[in-house]
Amino acid sequence: MTNSPVKRIEASRFDDLDPRKYILIKGAKVNNLKNVDIAIPRNKLVVVTGLSGSGKSSLAFDTLFAEGQRMYVESLSSYARQFLGRMEKPEVEYIKGISPAIAIEQKVNTRNPRSTVGTSTEIYDYLKLLFARVGRTYSPVSGEIVKKDAVTDVVNFILGHEEGSRVMVLAPLLVREGRTQQEELTILLSKGYNRIELNDEVVAIEEVLEKPEAYAQAGNRINIVVDRAGVRHDDEDTQYRLSDSVQTAFFEGEGDCMVQVVGGERKFFSDRFELDGIIFEEPSVNLFSFNNPYGACKRCEGFGKILGIDPDLIIPDKNLSVYEGAIAPWRSEKMSEWLVPLVRNGTKFDFPIHRPYKDLTQAQKDLLWTGNQYFQGINAFIAEIETQTYKIQYRVMLSRFRGRTTCPDCRGSRLRKDASYVKVGGKSITDLVLMPIAEVSTFFATLTLNEHEREVGRRVLVEIQNRLEYMIRVGLGYLTLNRLTSTLSGGEFQRIKLATSLGSALVGSMYILDEPSIGLHPRDTKRLVGVLESLRDLGNTVIVVEHEEEVMHAADQIIDIGPEAGTGGGHVVFQGSWEDIRELGNEDQEEQTEFPSHTLDFLLGKEDIPLTKIRRKPLHFLEIKGARENNLKDLDVKIPLNVLTVVTGVSGSGKSTLIRKVFYPALMRTKGEFSEDVGKFDELSGSIDRIEAIEMIDQNPIGKSSRSNPVTYIKAYDYIRQMMADQPLSKARGYKPSHFSFNVDGGRCEVCQGEGQVKIEMQFMADIYLTCEGCNGKRFKQEIQEVRYQDKDVAAILDMTVDEAIEFFRDVEPKLVEKLLPLQEVGLGYVGLGQSSNTLSGGEAQRVKLASFLGKGSSSKGKTLFIFDEPTTGLHFHDIKKLLKAINALVEQGDTVIIIEHNMEVIKSADWILDLGPEGGDGGGYLTFAGTPEEMIKLSGNYTADFLKEKIPH
Repeated sequence: MTNSPVKRIEASRFDDLDPRKYILIKGAKVNNLKNVDIAIPRNKLVVVTGLSGSGKSSLAFDTLFAEGQRMYVESLSSYARQFLGRMEKPEVEYIKGISPAIAIEQKVNTRNPRSTVGTSTEIYDYLKLLFARVGRTYSPVSGEIVKKDAVTDVVNFILGHEEGSRVMVLAPLLVREGRTQQEELTILLSKGYNRIELNDEVVAIEEVLEKPEAYAQAGNRINIVVDRAGVRHDDEDTQYRLSDSVQTAFFEGEGDCMVQVVGGERKFFSDRFELDGIIFEEPSVNLFSFNNPYGACKRCEGFGKILGIDPDLIIPDKNLSVYEGAIAPWRSEKMSEWLVPLVRNGTKFDFPIHRPYKDLTQAQKDLLWTGNQYFQGINAFIAEIETQTYKIQYRVMLSRFRGRTTCPDCRGSRLRKDASYVKVGGKSITDLVLMPIAEVSTFFATLTLNEHEREVGRRVLVEIQNRLEYMIRVGLGYLTLNRLTSTLSGGEFQRIKLATSLGSALVGSMYILDEPSIGLHPRDTKRLVGVLESLRDLGNTVIVVEHEEEVMHAADQIIDIGPEAGTGGGHVVFQGSWEDIRELGNEDQEEQTEFPSHTLDFLLGKEDIPLTKIRRKPLHFLEIKGARENNLKDLDVKIPLNVLTVVTGVSGSGKSTLIRKVFYPALMRTKGEFSEDVGKFDELSGSIDRIEAIEMIDQNPIGKSSRSNPVTYIKAYDYIRQMMADQPLSKARGYKPSHFSFNVDGGRCEVCQGEGQVKIEMQFMADIYLTCEGCNGKRFKQEIQEVRYQDKDVAAILDMTVDEAIEFFRDVEPKLVEKLLPLQEVGLGYVGLGQSSNTLSGGEAQRVKLASFLGKGSSSKGKTLFIFDEPTTGLHFHDIKKLLKAINALVEQGDTVIIIEHNMEVIKSADWILDLGPEGGDGGGYLTFAGTPEEMIKLSGNYTADFLKEKIPH
């Protein structure tokens, strides 16, 4: 193993360094850091790497970011500063040269069911502003632009006539309820009006009131003569007078006004936003806000989904023709009477009743639902059944065909229907949020506006285009702005926050990122590197905790923390540039220096993950037919059993959709497990009987509360509680195992309810967690801590890492050690037994779940199907080796493993590869390859194959 020199700065010189050029950390001892002194260059791209648990996050987040946050709060109001006395300073001698810190982590930290990609990136806020300012409303009836006339429009019309022309400003006489026409005229006279226009003739109001019988006739058209004036182009007084008169006419006519040019034309004006008999809402920001009751769709209340008739339940098998019974509710003898007219009359309107439903044109499919003069469609059938719901059999029938479907009113955009009548460049805001971001960017790049619209929307358009460009550059061009934030992976959410930060264009800040390359195909990692470099070039210090080789190549400086994980880590193993690493590879390594480095050994090719010598051949398959959820293009995919299958492809190609939204829920349903949100597909077939259990091992937290932790999740804590309750002092005091639980009353600290921390809610920033003053973070009452096992109380045992606990209990508690060993096998030996679940990364949570399966014997051994979603998240090359060993152990015992993955080390270790693509978003959704890695590297023009060739000799 390479022993790598640290480019250390001598202690005597350390204090003399300029904090304007370096971030200086002296004597850092946070978590497992071993009195680290380090100078990090400012305004550079710095990658911090090392084994999982070596202390990277302790340096970057718990030291640098924590101090940056503390200093930020210090600059705020007295309300914020009241917590400063309790806000812990990182355990460090000093930190100098620190900038305002921004942490961009992996956690998808939103529970808001309305939060979308558009709202998270602020793009939607700018879109709302753009549509409110320059959007034009089009009538859905005639397609004409809806306008309302302003006072200036009317005055400009009048002044457009020749000098000296005579005009009359008129308003219709409105007879209010409870009054007669005579009474209205009397009121007008009292207001100061003298004349009216009666059937195109101007008469005095007094004359009409004196001789009502002379002017009374059916269908009188009466207009109020508000003003009579001559056109004077250069007379400001005349213009003011006309403006005042027009305003008065709009008021008296309740929005209507007329201008009569004496001896010429008459023109009608209205200041109501109205056309084709419809009164439209004027564009405003609230009209386009689905988080506001004013703008939210009335049908789905702004959620985009409703409980309605599911077309896929009405027509479940798309391979059947109408004649063969494709329409499920019309199969019964009684309901087939709805089908008979279609079958008999199909030839009259050229409908192919014997053609499979999936091969029908869209127009023919629509016809089945709408019907025509020869037969009543499915919509009419549903409407008829809904009128019969007082009968139990019809209610049962309807319930069989209901599901969560996209709201038909808003098309899933969550906005009220009339918001889609407002358009910019021919597109409504609904159209834009349903388009992939790459297409939205193209739309704005080619958008043509008139001079007034350009001027009004100029600043907003710049913000929109910049943010869209950054989203594409971080590899998220395949997402739609309407995509729910809660459905994003940790890596996607982190890159959204990264794009948002770029859009904010901050300078002089310190960005700390936690593995932004997660979820990215190597092809897209290059774009990400460009974004990180842009952030640095703006004048920011960019510190990236990362394992991806591509990102390390781009770094101005690499800091390797190690040499091992947990207590074996916490040292600076190497600090230098990529050129320094190359030089190190060329040097004679006889001189032994301080610490070995797994990272440098992998980068220099001295350590690697060996290629599998024998690929396991699949004998049995499960087959999904017609998968078409999201961007999947009617896929037919065979998934082999009893081997290791890797599903790969560029970001957004459809991997997660295929496995997580179609295959997994569909398979669960065959096992009697109800899964409501099954993606669209035609059929699941194959050796289903060979699978007895299905386990999805994703990156969701291991528990619903922060009190959950690895030792409780793998059921090892039961042994610890019983062991403590068996101690003599416990028996003397009558303590039961429950007294050593922090989840129930008894022995836990009641100040923090066994959390060890107290949460302080901050209105203006992230909540602050402070160590509980009642138990000093120990979680238990003082008297419980007096019970000891070999000089360790229960809190001290929970503070041990997995590695330490295995060593400590090896000879005395073999059952406990047996439970803990799987955690060590999956590379989590550095994790604390009692470490809170909310401090675990997505990848760590996933590996805890894997350890729990490795540790428990199952009756379904050999017949279990495991699905992993990016299990290499947060893993160093050295740890990936351990993970593959644990996963292969499952396959060796006969289980099936499917991994969604981009990491080439895992892909090259697969028995079978399914590659989706060729692009992301609409350009993806096709199966581009199925077979072994050796067969794949023969492909040309395939992104995954191009990178895989570097890993497999050929």
